Amino acid sequence: MRGRARACGAGTIINAISMGKGCAFAIDLFTEATVEIGKDLRGVGGEIEGGGDTTLIKKCVELVLNRFNCDYGAYVRTKSDIPMAKGLKSSSAASNAVVLATLSALGEHENLSEEDVINIGVDASIASNVTITGAYDDASSSLLGGIILTDNYKREIIKKVEMERDVLILVPAEDSYTIKTDVRASRLVAPWVKLAYDLALKGEFERAMTLNGFLYTSVLRFSQEPILNALAAGAKGVTLSGTGTSYVAWVDGEDKYKLIEGWKKLGKIIDTRINNEGAKIID
Repeated sequence: MRGRARACGAGTIINAISMGKGCAFAIDLFTEATVEIGKDLRGVGGEIEGGGDTTLIKKCVELVLNRFNCDYGAYVRTKSDIPMAKGLKSSSAASNAVVLATLSALGEHENLSEEDVINIGVDASIASNVTITGAYDDASSSLLGGIILTDNYKREIIKKVEMERDVLILVPAEDSYTIKTDVRASRLVAPWVKLAYDLALKGEFERAMTLNGFLYTSVLRFSQEPILNALAAGAKGVTLSGTGTSYVAWVDGEDKYKLIEGWKKLGKIIDTRINNEGAKIID
């Protein structure tokens, strides 16, 4: 039995680490997973194209198999165009893609809700030590598409919005792993992050993400040069994505090309857009 699925990467509007409430938006970058299940397979094995730690993707398969009391073995493979350890939700995308692919392989994809799929991935991420808050906002946007506001501690979606926006992503060479983030320092800015979250609730996403960007670059000690360059180029909103190291900016028209010029010496640039469709099983 075999299943395939893909899920979106995502960018940050509000980082949830300081107060447990977040906001993220899906982007047109994807992780694809293929899962094979059979009685002839032993345990759960896996591989990531290009290399990487397979703990998370194997845990996702295990949790789905356990959910349906299935004692088959399995093998999972993933490939992705989402840069890893850059704050672009590669872990959430991998979790969602693997869970959906496993459900497809079992023929059970119609028997779990979207909420169940998200929660299995979040549980796997926590068990695999790749998240601090559970990243419910990231997982939700990766699966459902669009812009998602959440309460991560309650695992509750507060609001979903679909929006068309061009997105530029700056990807510096350095990596950043969420689990290594200074949570105590991040919580110092919680009152001001709440102001940004309230802006997002009102639909003022550009102002919210830019405030988030200044707050988290300060507390996590990342450069604010990319944010200032983006604002000078006319970007509508810009922020550090997740705990870095990438920055995401919403841009329109000619401003996109101005920002490409302003960012080109700072790292790799990805030209994409908000994805409103979300994850899907591949027939």
